[in-house]
Amino acid sequence: MMFRKSGRRTAVLAAVLAVCAAWTGLAPAASAEAPGGPLTAATRFYVDPDSGAARQAVADAAAGNAADADRMRRLAALPQAAWFTGGTPESTRAGASALIARARAAHQLPVLVAYNVPGRDCGHYSGGGAADSAAYRAWIGALAEGIGAGPALVVLEPDGLAALPSDCAGNTDPTGALSAARLADLDFAVTVLKRSTATAVYLDAGNSQWKSVGDIAGRLVSAGVAKADGFSLNVSNFQPTDQLTRYGGWISRCVWFATRGPDWARGHTDWCASQYYSPAAPNDGTPGNAVSAADPATWHWTDTWYAQTTGGAPAAELLHFVVDTSRNGRGPWTPPAGAYPDPETWCNPPGRGLGPRPTADTGVPLADAYLYVKTVGESDGSCTRGTGGPADPVYGTVDPPAGAWWAELAHGLAREAVPPLTP
Repeated sequence: MMFRKSGRRTAVLAAVLAVCAAWTGLAPAASAEAPGGPLTAATRFYVDPDSGAARQAVADAAAGNAADADRMRRLAALPQAAWFTGGTPESTRAGASALIARARAAHQLPVLVAYNVPGRDCGHYSGGGAADSAAYRAWIGALAEGIGAGPALVVLEPDGLAALPSDCAGNTDPTGALSAARLADLDFAVTVLKRSTATAVYLDAGNSQWKSVGDIAGRLVSAGVAKADGFSLNVSNFQPTDQLTRYGGWISRCVWFATRGPDWARGHTDWCASQYYSPAAPNDGTPGNAVSAADPATWHWTDTWYAQTTGGAPAAELLHFVVDTSRNGRGPWTPPAGAYPDPETWCNPPGRGLGPRPTADTGVPLADAYLYVKTVGESDGSCTRGTGGPADPVYGTVDPPAGAWWAELAHGLAREAVPPLTP
């Protein structure tokens, strides 16, 4: 399995990107395979002048809340992704085309999120998606047409791989047919979106506290990551950046191990060390020798395994990734023990903050960018923490539905930002 672009595609990419590289910072094809991926440190991501934060700043100023208005103005000045979550092919094509035009006029690179796969979110707070594979493929084709020659960066289907239909509660995919269709749909989406060589595509891979390295690496391979620019991590989640970049590096090396490594390893992502287990850890029962996802101090055993098995992997053959840092400044929420039947720690957790600012200058060789993928200030859903609801016991109110703007949440994330949201 090859991760290099063909000579013809490289030539086309060079021709297209030579025009736009000066103002977007999108790398010309000559450097697309080098450490740093398809972006450059100078990439300027698109800032929507009519974002929820921008509108909130106006409302806060009108209400005389100067401190809140100032924070919202600072948030509004940061680039965030634009989510495409449904609609007809015609409306999707028009919406994407309009976004590309605005970004071009601003000399910035837009980040789009494609989030419409059938059976999305296992039917939970963000459930929905296209009616079937045929409808999804028509929709993704329209999105690609709207993007056109771009340039653009697409985060493809958050949780689409980490939450396959076979993972959903209730045994909704007993034969595996729905999961196989999901993988085929994602592979199709990667293929269609990459017809424009100025579109960078990152296939979502969940986060470091979810699927094991080998599991998600195998799913990425099956979904066509070889044709993409890499994968994305932590979308709408809260895991620490350093933990995510470590996890991302393991995924990249696991894919290399099972697709381009030694012959005996071909096809065996299931042999890869992970945040849960490493063959390099001594099996003597001594406390601390096991690998624990909850304790990154034990992850050195996994580092050891990858050093032993993939130390010779050429840098140009390793997958790159992007990280959503929109809400991970203070890491994940730890609720009081026993406070809620189901804390739903991922759903509008209190006390969280913005993380590292969006940039393509990450200083991490395989991390192409830190991005604000989840729209800061939009609710995760009407969380009830396992109670009868309808109110969220953390806030004492009914949380807005998934995707709705929530001023209280936006202000909290801005106020608790790490690093601080200051000039």
